[in-house]
Amino acid sequence: MDNMKLQKHLEDYRKNKNCTLLGVGPMSKNCVDASIELADEYKTPLMLIASRRQVDSEQFGGGYVENWTTSEFSNYVLAKDTNANIILARDHGGPWQNELEKNKKMNLKDAMQSAKDSYRADIDSGFHMLHIDPSIDIHSQPTADQVLERVYELYDFCWTYAKQKKRDIIFEIGTEEQSGGNNSNDEVEYTLESMRKFCKKNFIPYPTFIVIQAGTRVMETYNVGSFDSPIRVANELPPEIQIPKMIEMCNKYGIFMKEHNTDYLSTDSLEWQPRLGIHAANIAPEFGVAETKAFVNLLEENKLNDLLDEFLSISFESKKWEKWMLRDSSATYKDKAIIAGHYIFSNDQFVELKEKATYKINNLDDLLKNEVKKSIYRYMKAFNLAN
Repeated sequence: MDNMKLQKHLEDYRKNKNCTLLGVGPMSKNCVDASIELADEYKTPLMLIASRRQVDSEQFGGGYVENWTTSEFSNYVLAKDTNANIILARDHGGPWQNELEKNKKMNLKDAMQSAKDSYRADIDSGFHMLHIDPSIDIHSQPTADQVLERVYELYDFCWTYAKQKKRDIIFEIGTEEQSGGNNSNDEVEYTLESMRKFCKKNFIPYPTFIVIQAGTRVMETYNVGSFDSPIRVANELPPEIQIPKMIEMCNKYGIFMKEHNTDYLSTDSLEWQPRLGIHAANIAPEFGVAETKAFVNLLEENKLNDLLDEFLSISFESKKWEKWMLRDSSATYKDKAIIAGHYIFSNDQFVELKEKATYKINNLDDLLKNEVKKSIYRYMKAFNLAN
């Protein structure tokens, strides 16, 4: 499916279903399988949005999901997705989005080259969609124009390389980390108008998606942004007023608005997404936590206390929970281990531990996959993708 066909397919699908499109973080093999099976069952397009920490090219040592390289991940998905419902998407591609680039304290030039190498592998591996996100800079706080210059450079590189390889891709742009607040109309319009000029001048297709901060922010296992808050946030328009203005602007520029960090919103809030006209939303950590909770519950139900203690210890010691903590957190040791759980699913110690659990619990992976399915289905149902 070429890039214009894919974009038209998504536009037509949205119009017919009055839905919000769903981006699923591929948190584990079970999560990937659950997504493919649900997309097949409901004949709906789902985006698998792989961050560079989750899946990256062999050059970067793969990622924490199954230790998959970009090509291994792509090959696995494309082989299982026989009805071609899955859109393979790079989430947060860009400089310093891989730990290697941060650890090496790469300068801008080297980090941009590193990002290009990663995008090249995405294109070679048949990814359908690339998120251009140069919002991270470990050395300074770049201005909006400096960030846009980096977007242009990466966008041009990816489009040129894709044409050389006769690959068809669509783009997502987004130039800000999650804040829990809202982008202003002026910020969004400036970005969209700047991109319009750049694309027109360089004869490059306009992006399909723009990430807009609309009051969603994930901490621990909560959405602490203003979208789900009954209390008005000072100096900020409520989402139900702000979002329609953003949608109107996106429609004017012919681009889809995409929300990130939509995890853990109440079902009521999720049902407002298609009503408000939000074109697409991404969810990731919640699905990893759903699988981890299911694993912990099964160990408890089957009285496998030694394995449970070992799992909680490995997970807690990984410290992967640290970046998710609220400032005055009351999270327990167990809570923190559950938040970090999916990060260690490919860890050798965990693989050995899970193998022991498999002997004691029949159909363990099917049980885990079904719990992830329930979690993904909640979004599909609320977004009008499963009816």
